[in-house]
Amino acid sequence: MSAFKVKNKQVLFIINKYSGTGYKPAVEGRLVTFCQQAGIEAHLEFTQGRGHATGLAAQAAQSKQFDVVFAVGGDGTVNEVAKGLVNTHQVMGIIPKGSGNGLARHLGIPLEFKKCLSYITSLHVISMDSFTINNHLSINVSGIGFDGHVAGLFGKNGNRGLTNYTKLVLQEFIKYPEFTGEIIVDGSKVEESAFVVAFANSSQFGNNARIAPHASVCDGELDISFVRKVSFIQALGFAYKMFTGNLNKSGFVKIIKGREITLRFSKPMAFHVDGEAMIPANEFKVKINPASIRLLIPEHHPKNI
Repeated sequence: MSAFKVKNKQVLFIINKYSGTGYKPAVEGRLVTFCQQAGIEAHLEFTQGRGHATGLAAQAAQSKQFDVVFAVGGDGTVNEVAKGLVNTHQVMGIIPKGSGNGLARHLGIPLEFKKCLSYITSLHVISMDSFTINNHLSINVSGIGFDGHVAGLFGKNGNRGLTNYTKLVLQEFIKYPEFTGEIIVDGSKVEESAFVVAFANSSQFGNNARIAPHASVCDGELDISFVRKVSFIQALGFAYKMFTGNLNKSGFVKIIKGREITLRFSKPMAFHVDGEAMIPANEFKVKINPASIRLLIPEHHPKNI
């Protein structure tokens, strides 16, 4: 972690009006007002569709005009902005306005908007890892199997939020089987059956569902969680461990570290990237990209990030 020097006193907010918590027009006014009071010139851009945030972020990085480029939205918006800033010197920030806010929670960025405002003037920056899964950039958690299957249905459902996600999980849980395949981690073969294979840069999917409790965004490695299928009776205890940060103590989970992972399956497998469903694939190549994103973190942040 390091302190960065404010040069231009200008920041850019890339705003997704329609992220998980819904659009509140007062947000932009409060951002501008806070920045004015702090002596910062605020610029606002609103996304017009999928991929637009990436283009806006890339232009901002190239211009070298802004001290920080903030993603204002959910995990999908954060991912898109990161795509435009990865492997540049541009500092990125996150104003969480989604339904899960996994990376923001991991970093200790306040979810309450009023408390989040002071984070805008933080001077603490980390060099955060990112990774790719079949050339798709991921900065939080991506996965193969049941979570990818549910992500696909959730994207089509149109109803966001934890309640609707939980309904889908319960509906699909019985039908989805465990799977096996060829798995190679850093050149060594791994023999595991799984219901979910999660690649964790941060510790959680979102909503404090910690799939890899000890994952760090700065260690140059991924935490790979192999999750076995549990019965409905066992599911309550499993969920308790996950939401209390103790999933590593479950007998149904094996977590290993890795930098390069190859997986091959006999049939196309559902997968997601930071919660966004992708087209199923038979083969996966996953690779860490250490210290590839300069990210603003709060002054008061968790000790281990």
